[in-house]
Amino acid sequence: MPESNFKRFVEVGRVVLLKAGPYSGKIAVIAEIIDHNRAIIDGPNTSVPRQSYPYKHLSLTPLKLAGLPRAAGTGTVHKVAAKEAIVEKWEKSSWAQKRAAVEKRRSLNDFGRFSVMLAKKQRRDVVRKAVFKAKKA
Repeated sequence: MPESNFKRFVEVGRVVLLKAGPYSGKIAVIAEIIDHNRAIIDGPNTSVPRQSYPYKHLSLTPLKLAGLPRAAGTGTVHKVAAKEAIVEKWEKSSWAQKRAAVEKRRSLNDFGRFSVMLAKKQRRDVVRKAVFKAKKA
């Protein structure tokens, strides 16, 4: 049987990113699978309460809590997530860093955008001069 291309499965212990709702942008853990459309998620370390959530509003991350039993309570999820430092792993991931950069860019005011433009122009000028110097040599 050929190996599957899929690496992220809906499974108990999978860390998910919430795409919609009041907790959008936070991470949680799948604690129990209800059916083909919904799962019970719990995020005690990220202040997401235990609730039913549709899959279409979840993004599966590559992170997974190993050894989380099915239908684990909030306390168990909290202990396992704290032991495996899942929030720190998420914050170190490139996905989370890109989201933080986009959020920071969106929160800039007009002067902040102007400052970014000037910094880009300065960097571009330095790179252009270095490339010209390297070609000349």
